Amino acid sequence: MIRGPAARAAIITQLALLAFACTPMASSTQSASSSTASGGTSLTAEQRAAGWRSLFDGSSTSAWRGYKEQAFPTGWQIVDGVLTKTGSVADIMTRDQFGNFELALDWKLGKGGNAGIFYRGTEEYDHIYWSAPEYQLLDDPNHPDGQSRLTSAGADYGLYPSRAGVVNPADQWNSTLIVVNGKTVQHWLNGQKLLEYELGSPDWQAKVKASKFVAYPNYGLAPKGYIAIQGDHDGALSIRNVRIRALP
Repeated sequence: MIRGPAARAAIITQLALLAFACTPMASSTQSASSSTASGGTSLTAEQRAAGWRSLFDGSSTSAWRGYKEQAFPTGWQIVDGVLTKTGSVADIMTRDQFGNFELALDWKLGKGGNAGIFYRGTEEYDHIYWSAPEYQLLDDPNHPDGQSRLTSAGADYGLYPSRAGVVNPADQWNSTLIVVNGKTVQHWLNGQKLLEYELGSPDWQAKVKASKFVAYPNYGLAPKGYIAIQGDHDGALSIRNVRIRALP
């Protein structure tokens, strides 16, 4: 019988695979084209019964606000059921905080696009990326950050590299799953597991110490926090089908 951390990792992997199997995610160009024309998606009865909750269903931004402000930032808009921005705008973050969870969403960038998804963030610093780990969103072939796997699509930005050749080209939909359970974090992209790491582990501490995040002593340490979408880089970003499920 598998016990301890190995058992937890195996359970998390099974949960991640189940999430990809039971949610309407665009894991390829073909599956993306099978989504509704409007881009909006409601959760099924089965998904609701399994504990999934919509954070953006194509019609409302009520689950979101600005960083350190209650208002929803200007520059973001809903177009045909898709949350979009076309230039540099303020980041958005959830009104609620989350500890252990599975977060799933679809996204696409314009050519040379750069953005990110932050998790377990706080508002203690001037910017959320000084407290929260980041799942990098990037058009790898057309952005300088794509020259390093540490800053390419799906990476834990600056700390853990992602696999090459998984992200779809600019202007095509990608599907992301982020699993955070205790100190274990997994990044998935288009149905493939990219990386896994342990928050607070000796390896993680060494990587943080060697990075720019060393200047922020509480980086990545919050047991729960906000989920945020980066908007302050130039270029087009589209988001749809954002949903989350709490883990025990």
